[in-house]
Amino acid sequence: MKQDLIGRRIVLIGGAGFIGHNLALELKKRGAEVSVVDGLQVNNLLSLHGDMGANVERDLYLSIISERLDLLRAAGIPLYVEDARDYLRLSLLIGRLNPQVIVLLAAVAHAARSNKDPFHTFDHSFRTLENALDIARDQVEHFIYFSSSMVYGNFEGNAVTEETVCNPLGIYGALKFGGEKLVIAYNQVFNLPYTIVRPSSLYGERCISRRVGQVFIENALRGRDLSIQGDGNETLDFTYIDDLVNGVCACIEQPASKNQTLNLTFGRGRSLNEVAAIVKEEFPDIKVKHVTREALMPERGTLCVDKARKLIGYEPQFPLEVGYRRYIEWYRGLFERMNAKAQMSAVLQLTGWLCLAV
Repeated sequence: MKQDLIGRRIVLIGGAGFIGHNLALELKKRGAEVSVVDGLQVNNLLSLHGDMGANVERDLYLSIISERLDLLRAAGIPLYVEDARDYLRLSLLIGRLNPQVIVLLAAVAHAARSNKDPFHTFDHSFRTLENALDIARDQVEHFIYFSSSMVYGNFEGNAVTEETVCNPLGIYGALKFGGEKLVIAYNQVFNLPYTIVRPSSLYGERCISRRVGQVFIENALRGRDLSIQGDGNETLDFTYIDDLVNGVCACIEQPASKNQTLNLTFGRGRSLNEVAAIVKEEFPDIKVKHVTREALMPERGTLCVDKARKLIGYEPQFPLEVGYRRYIEWYRGLFERMNAKAQMSAVLQLTGWLCLAV
């Protein structure tokens, strides 16, 4: 029987990130009592003043994060700035919030970065999971863990299902798969109900993770070439954020999702060349170049979503042609707002200078 989201107490750990804030906004819209817990350290505000501080798009990403926080504030969603690596402080906070559902999103969401800095990845991904699980085991009705399509490693056949044997490559995929095993172990030992979600190649508004679709659009808006690793024929199951968010809401609503692992993607692999072609339709003067492919990036493709369809009624609505164009239009609007703000600032500075000169 479907469980109503109205009044349901849900805590998103790592919920101020790309996925988390979009999910929080939708849950709030559907009547849930949502709280966000986030240290703002990974792909967020504090990282732009630290390890990402040298990024050429720093001002752009600060603007995007400000928009995330403004939206959460406008929706009346409380944000608790707390480091999920601190077991005691997290435990006290979760005890006060008393959630029925915990969604664990706190993690390093970048495979290449994970391989370069394994300790940082373990600390912000596995440590946060371990703490959240141990705190949740006697308190919550449902624990939702965000894994990744990277756990499959190199895809075999036309599509992978949840029953496909996982053989991850590199630090990121291994940690995600290890996380899945830990979640299942807590169910075995403590009877903690869980759902493991496997998304793929996400794209959408207010992401700063520098996923391929995001970088394509930013480069196009800056008049730069698009770089494709390899020949561009490799396919990925590109998934618009709204489809994933709707899928996670269905996981919370539908008891059939408990103690299950679910692929939540669009359910169709599309090539990088197809993504670049959409960008070129919108920006005809942009050129595409091909560069060497990363050796530790698995060859992926389609994730079958039949299980999610059957168990929770999951029906993705945004093919690449629809979702990605919506994403491009949002980015155009963001750039226009930023340019207008910069122009206004320049006018005010000039006006102040003229007043001083007089």
